[in-house]
Amino acid sequence: MPELNFHQYGPDTGPEILAIHGMTGHGARWGDLADNYLPQARVLAPDLIGHGRSPWTPPWDIGAQVDGLKTLLDNHAHGPVLVVGHSYGCALAVHLAVKHPELVRGLVLLDPAIELDPVDLLEVAELTAVHSDYTDAEEAKAEKINGAWADVPQALLDLEVEQHLETMDNGRVKWRISTAAIVASWGELARPLLVPPTDTPTVVVQAKRVQPPYVSKELKAAFREQLGENLTLVQLDCNHMVAQAKPKEVAKLVLELL
Repeated sequence: MPELNFHQYGPDTGPEILAIHGMTGHGARWGDLADNYLPQARVLAPDLIGHGRSPWTPPWDIGAQVDGLKTLLDNHAHGPVLVVGHSYGCALAVHLAVKHPELVRGLVLLDPAIELDPVDLLEVAELTAVHSDYTDAEEAKAEKINGAWADVPQALLDLEVEQHLETMDNGRVKWRISTAAIVASWGELARPLLVPPTDTPTVVVQAKRVQPPYVSKELKAAFREQLGENLTLVQLDCNHMVAQAKPKEVAKLVLELL
């Protein structure tokens, strides 16, 4: 498997974090959190398969993504890492912890998208297949402002456009993602709930403005039963882009596990 493209932040000798973005994202989204709120940490932030400048060729399933993350850690990490995931990245983080517990010292899961409604995921996948590009950058930004990015600072949205939006041959624009990979990957979020190993310190953050919530009662109950005192549940008053909307609060939670 070709190696994932990744972004690195912080000192080489700092405590290590693997930061995993969500669906349609890219590793550079973690730059603000890493540079401005966790400068003491060494953050490895990959572009997942089908995203950014990583390979776009299949397979696109969770197993392939986890294999890519393991290869990155084997080649570039100095030891077990704290894994910080967002949305789809949380599902990958849990699968990584279950399959390769020796690589993971703890988990911070930001509004995890795990075992979502298959009917909702079908609708999202079909919309992705039909509406994968935009007339211009303003249309692309408007979609985010009217959705999960409603409470993200304008400067970070502008940076997202600069780093992640590309112009197509026909003059329209699209996020730097493989539409085929994203359509296929939405279905991965319907997989049955998986919980981390019992001895894994885990923080689950629920974004309170996301309704219906991604963090279900079933997820909370399963995590409590498995993890016991190793689980911390936190609610933050924000939309889905937790690290961008509440960086100070997220950094505090991360530092407590580092």
